[in-house]
Amino acid sequence: MPHTYRAALLFPVLSLMACGTAPTPQTQTAALQDASAQPASARLSAQATSSACEGGGFRLVSGGVSVQGNRGADLNVPAGARVQVLGKYVEFEVAGDTLSVLNYTMTGAANPQDITGGQRTVVFASKAADFGGRKLSGTLKASLSGEGLLLERRGSGIKMKIQAKDCAQGGIFQMEPETGGAVQFTHTLGAGMYYFKNPYTGKVNLGNGTDFRGKDSPQVAKLVSQSETVSVWSVQSGGRMGGVLGEDAVEIGAGPTQCVQSCQAQNQIRGTLPVTDPAYSNN
Repeated sequence: MPHTYRAALLFPVLSLMACGTAPTPQTQTAALQDASAQPASARLSAQATSSACEGGGFRLVSGGVSVQGNRGADLNVPAGARVQVLGKYVEFEVAGDTLSVLNYTMTGAANPQDITGGQRTVVFASKAADFGGRKLSGTLKASLSGEGLLLERRGSGIKMKIQAKDCAQGGIFQMEPETGGAVQFTHTLGAGMYYFKNPYTGKVNLGNGTDFRGKDSPQVAKLVSQSETVSVWSVQSGGRMGGVLGEDAVEIGAGPTQCVQSCQAQNQIRGTLPVTDPAYSNN
């Protein structure tokens, strides 16, 4: 469980520049370049503990149709429509045309591993995928099992997959494109959230001035640009953009391998790496 917030812990990345010096896009990107070396969430089950997921489970709402429980479903999603994903701990919307994610929110539901302080918290305003004008148009295939969710949809020469878990923290989200080429992802943080370089780990986290910690978790992806509230990534086909929240976001580990399929255990975080951030250490 997070300790009491220490005011000196968080430093928005822009404030790391010399006083009186206006940061440039180049210096912002350089200050955050190490984000591209952070490990991906190869398998979500390795990153979300059972207590953090207690009572979790998603319900999908699309065009008046509601799907929940341990089951699979094929959904016909009209062009331009969105699908609501509603859980105990996590809520978000999915744009059917691209499987871009909107309003990724932690609900603040009670849990011993809650990192929101019981407050509803919009972590990402959007996680947008750019397929260069191409759109997903096939049946949206959904699979729900316990706290887990898998969404898949195809288009002409493209496929997108979302894996999510309804948990209070952990490696609980990732997006995986298959296009034969690179896909640009733009992550825009929610109001009050910002990226910062964690002085205890040297890694780039996101937070809001409390004990909340998160990070983008890329694999086979390159950081294109970075500001205080927006990160842009180029993700190779078969790569992924993950999201890690809580203690896993401040663990000190090696960078990801260039795995694009059948990834092995070396690509997973299992809660055993050093934690030096006082917000989550037991010291």
